[in-house]
Amino acid sequence: MVMAAVTGTDKTLPVWFWEVASRRASSVALRWKHLGIWNDILWSDYADAARATGCALLAAGCQRGDRVAILSGTRPEWCYVEFGAQGAGACSVGVHDTCSAAELAYLLNDCAARWLFVQDQDQLEKALSVLGDTPGVEKIVYFDASGLHTFSHAKVIAFDAFLDAGRQFHAQHPAQWEAQVFAARAQDVATVAYTSGSAGLPNGVMLSHGNLLFQMEAMQALCPGMEGDAQLSFLSMSHIVERYFSAYRSLDHGAVVHMGKGLPTLVQNLREISPHVLMAVPRVWEKLYATVTMAVADSTPLARWAYRKALDLGYRVVDCHLGGRPVPAGLGLQYFLARTLVLKRVLAMIGMGRARVLVSGAAPISPNLLRWFLALSLPMVQAYGQTECAGQTSSAPPGGQKAGTVGKALAGTQIKLSAKGEILVHGPHVFAGYLNQPERSARTLVDGWLHTGDMGQLDSDGTLTITDRLKDIIVMPDGNHVTPCGIELRLKVSPYIADAIVIGHGRPYLACLVMIDHEGVAKRAREMDLAFTSFASLTRAPEVRSLVQGEIDQVNRDLAPGEKIQRFDVIDTEISVMDPEMTPTLQLRRAVVAEKYRVLVDALYVDAAA
Repeated sequence: MVMAAVTGTDKTLPVWFWEVASRRASSVALRWKHLGIWNDILWSDYADAARATGCALLAAGCQRGDRVAILSGTRPEWCYVEFGAQGAGACSVGVHDTCSAAELAYLLNDCAARWLFVQDQDQLEKALSVLGDTPGVEKIVYFDASGLHTFSHAKVIAFDAFLDAGRQFHAQHPAQWEAQVFAARAQDVATVAYTSGSAGLPNGVMLSHGNLLFQMEAMQALCPGMEGDAQLSFLSMSHIVERYFSAYRSLDHGAVVHMGKGLPTLVQNLREISPHVLMAVPRVWEKLYATVTMAVADSTPLARWAYRKALDLGYRVVDCHLGGRPVPAGLGLQYFLARTLVLKRVLAMIGMGRARVLVSGAAPISPNLLRWFLALSLPMVQAYGQTECAGQTSSAPPGGQKAGTVGKALAGTQIKLSAKGEILVHGPHVFAGYLNQPERSARTLVDGWLHTGDMGQLDSDGTLTITDRLKDIIVMPDGNHVTPCGIELRLKVSPYIADAIVIGHGRPYLACLVMIDHEGVAKRAREMDLAFTSFASLTRAPEVRSLVQGEIDQVNRDLAPGEKIQRFDVIDTEISVMDPEMTPTLQLRRAVVAEKYRVLVDALYVDAAA
């Protein structure tokens, strides 16, 4: 498996991967939970599977620049195909595994994929249902053979059989693989990462090896990793930030990436692994907060008192850090005891006992929620970025953030604001353009500056604060501009509110659609001896409406008169990542929700219209 040494001029992802895999051959690269047991995957096995994948593509006629699509949840095979395809000179294309058949057909045709790798029988059936509409797809390869042992189709092959074909090709043409690996250049497109489609159809973002390598080196300098760091991968790897943490970051320092089963087993997996590094979206952090909040509510009066006292000490210490003031010796001693006697148990409850770096990204996080994690002594930072910048645009080093900000521009990059306050970004991490969309690319990339569509503020030392999406700003009849994001973040800190959409553009006042937190509200309903039979019946209960109204009233107390929520309604459906209303990064699609629940929205303004 030994290959030529990497030089500074020919460094690309596949070259770097092979150099690292050769050097760490006997070390653990990945862990995959199968039948309840975490199984080790060595770098040598990782590299062998990636090479076999790439050689099978070469045997099938893969040419440089061809697109290889991956429709799967997080699992080791995702990484094998990622580095195998890039090693063969192809371009990997991540497809969100929650996409519909129609979305899959659109993406496959848009990127002109020749090969499609799918997770299991369900995803294979989805792919086969659109095969007639995607003539460019030559072969579909499935990872999990469960239920498919007797299945046969001319265009379908099992991953194991595909690997066998690749190993045979390599045995017959041993020099061809290395030649392809070293043929790549930094400016070549390494992957096409589709945006979440929150404002319409997903856009294919073309990211080069240079974009990704710069991002990796910048983040390693900002937040260094350590050999053997335990990480948990549980979000979709079609999201470029998750791919950075799950596939690319381990090339820097040898992190051991644990492939989880997604959100349903998140807390269990965290307790099993106790990761050193974790990246997640705000909804995940909200879930962990709700887990602790409900557990504390169920505890003894003494335990509740101890938690409140320990947390209060934590908040006082955090305020000192964020305010640039030293922590008084007495307070520091009390906090040390609180961490040792109380907060240590809280961290164990959510699997954070060893956490050294926590990163919140993909969407804004509530400042109050961030402050809560810091009070627990967890080193969380809020990062800002977008797919068009290979994932990360700005961040602060652990312990170096300012309250409510997302840090400074990465070293070697620039951030500035337009006359309208839009955030503009420049640097080696900025993408080459959108696939098949030259006009959109020209509007988004102007003189090398990426127009992000986000509104922000920069303080005197270049620290960035995000205010909202430019397109989401609500203009009231009196001309005032309201940024709904901040209001929604305050609402979502509640253990009873999973999500919220503030509306009011062109309306006489602000209103809100609320999605309740099923677990939190159901628990409270049982405490009140409230009978309910389903999620929908729970949302219709007057007591639940009163519960939500109380949370809104609490938020309204801290808002300016023109920002207060005047009326609300509760959505009677529990929206999940499988629904078109939610993006793969667990954000509600504002326009889709507003259109689907137009009747509810209009009803909130009936009296005003009259």
